[in-house]
Amino acid sequence: MTQYPAELSALIELLTTLPGIGKRGAERIALAMLKWQPEKLECLAALIGGLPENVTFCPDCGNLASAGSQCPVCLNPGRDRTVICVVEEFTQINAIERSAFYRGLYHVLGGKLSPLSGRHVENLNIELLLQRIDALNAGEIILALSPDVEGQATAAYLGNLLQGRELKVTRLAQGLPAGSDISYADAATIGAALKGRREF
Repeated sequence: MTQYPAELSALIELLTTLPGIGKRGAERIALAMLKWQPEKLECLAALIGGLPENVTFCPDCGNLASAGSQCPVCLNPGRDRTVICVVEEFTQINAIERSAFYRGLYHVLGGKLSPLSGRHVENLNIELLLQRIDALNAGEIILALSPDVEGQATAAYLGNLLQGRELKVTRLAQGLPAGSDISYADAATIGAALKGRREF
């Protein structure tokens, strides 16, 4: 096995903790960085170091946003503010946006109900969702939750909670395989599921 200086070995080891980066990939990235100009390395270090301060969560929907600002979706005046798509995590918003079909707003729950894992109703952003529905006078809520057991339980809970309101509650339909996470679905599948959504 090739021996590297301790600092380079530490960088390679750290890079392997990133999703999708194995030992060989981490090694290639670290060795490529050695060839960068010092200014480029300093820029990368500054961007990474500033992430906790500069990238936060949208106070309205929970999507990623620049510090002290709403996310690009909430800031966009062209979005349909009467439709809210409820997702588990902010990572799922990009998967839906890639479908280029949905033009409403989002709401990030921050997970799904999973009592065995310690995730209960009070751990999710449900109260904020109810406030937004009232404030926006929403006409439709799309439950874009993963079709696994916890996602189904969360959808059932929200469906019951929203009963009796002047509100259409729908779910994503065809194309999403049972038990999968929608973060990994392709754009065409997400688009088909949005088009074929059904009342909940």
